[in-house]
Amino acid sequence: MSEFDSNPFAEPVTDNPFNDPSVTQVTNSSVEPVDQYNPFPPHSTEGLATRTTTASTSPYQPAVLQPSTEPTPQAAAAQAQANLLRQQEELERKAAELDRREQELQSRGVTGKENNWPPLPKFFPLKPCFYQDFSEEIPPEYQRVCKMMYYLWMFHCMTLFLNLLACLAGFISNSSYGVDFGLSILWLILFTPCSFLCWYRPIYKAFKTDSSFSFFFFFFVFFCQVVIFIIQSVGIPHWGNSGWIAAVTIVVNHKAVGIIMIIVAILFTICAVLSVILLKMVHSMYRRTGASFQKAQQEFSQGVFTNKTFQTAAAGAASSAAQGTFQGNN
Repeated sequence: MSEFDSNPFAEPVTDNPFNDPSVTQVTNSSVEPVDQYNPFPPHSTEGLATRTTTASTSPYQPAVLQPSTEPTPQAAAAQAQANLLRQQEELERKAAELDRREQELQSRGVTGKENNWPPLPKFFPLKPCFYQDFSEEIPPEYQRVCKMMYYLWMFHCMTLFLNLLACLAGFISNSSYGVDFGLSILWLILFTPCSFLCWYRPIYKAFKTDSSFSFFFFFFVFFCQVVIFIIQSVGIPHWGNSGWIAAVTIVVNHKAVGIIMIIVAILFTICAVLSVILLKMVHSMYRRTGASFQKAQQEFSQGVFTNKTFQTAAAGAASSAAQGTFQGNN
């Protein structure tokens, strides 16, 4: 009956070799074959950074034997002595440097620059006393007038020297001119430095710093200098000046000496004329600078009260007055 129950149109049943249980077990297994095995599976590495473990630190350190470095008393004394010698050498070096700087500061003026006037040779025992540089310290609009004042001072010094020679010639020709010769020496020694300090340096400082006080001081002194130039050009007898009167008086008897005195009188006259012209030029510049008498008073008061000599004298006077009052009360 079983043969009749089968379908005659169905495919014939054949034995499938892949239906073997051993083969199906291998093919259906989840284990990867050897040739497809990956030893680095694609696992997530996000949590690896947070899973680091810190190295355990032990509170106990291995004992290390170190040799003793404590110096002996002799070595310590030698080291201390060496340190003292080194410090002494350093102090001596610094003291020498301070002495050198002090000498440099003494050779420099108030401006901190090395003095260059008068231009003396290096072997000369005296050193320059002032610093002077027209192109550096004087504004361009004042340089011409300031240089003319400087040339006037040099011309005046030359005239005083020639006046001494003229008076010497007069004294040789006539012994009555001995007083003039002596006074001419005095005028040369006195007026040469005083004219430089009293009217040339003030006008130099006035042009340099626009100082009202320096302008007023220059006007006062230079006006007196103009009067002296006029007196010298006139040549009053026995005043030590080879002016016009003295030259005309002596030219009658001694023509050579009279000619020398006439030349000196001409030079004194030129000094007087140039001084008047320069005085007017400086006054016109002074009016354009805005200087005034009130500014001059302020500068004078500030300069006096800030002067160390004045402060020392005032402190000494106050101390003496206080001591006298205390002693009087006792």
